[in-house]
Amino acid sequence: MTVVKICGIIRLEDALAAAEAGADMIGLNFYRKSPRFIEVEAATLLCSQLRAELGAECPLIVGLFVNEIVGRISITMERVGFKYVQLSGDESTEMLRELKGTAYKAIRPRTRDEALSDIAYFSPDFSTDARIPSILVDAYHPDLYGGTGEGTNSEVAKAARDAVPRLMLAGGLTPENVAARVSAIQPWGVDVASGVENGAPGVKDAAKMRDFVMAVRGNN
Repeated sequence: MTVVKICGIIRLEDALAAAEAGADMIGLNFYRKSPRFIEVEAATLLCSQLRAELGAECPLIVGLFVNEIVGRISITMERVGFKYVQLSGDESTEMLRELKGTAYKAIRPRTRDEALSDIAYFSPDFSTDARIPSILVDAYHPDLYGGTGEGTNSEVAKAARDAVPRLMLAGGLTPENVAARVSAIQPWGVDVASGVENGAPGVKDAAKMRDFVMAVRGNN
């Protein structure tokens, strides 16, 4: 079954709605320049309340970081209380190694060859934990680290899928197009942020989240 991650959560009500919709993972963005940035204190409260409300039914929580040092990532993981990390900047494979199987890398390749080169570089330190992707492929943008709403090139995504155990696809996914993308690319998982929002970045639309998950599940 295709894993669904809803990223850029900043409100408890949206986290609860994502879980109710059937999301397997939620993402909290600790990149200060992102419009979906969440402070550590707010994230700690949100996660505490979410776990209190859902218990064992709580989705897997992933922290997103961009060009952050390992020490600060580890402190945030401990304070907020999550075990998995998405590295969305210009991090090295050594950084994956330092995080000891709890992290995966997001890449934004322009071409098939770039995708395969990135995968060859990071693959020695892919996590073996089946609960998280080996790698995430997002749409290329020269300046932004994801969350652009732009679609990922299908040729690039398919090449990456064939080269890794667990590919998570991001980039321009919406309730209207995700079924076709899943059918065409067959990723291990899909990641959405802006595609299930209605208005301000980070403010999710409960109906769009439900429709997104239903569209994905219809392909499984």
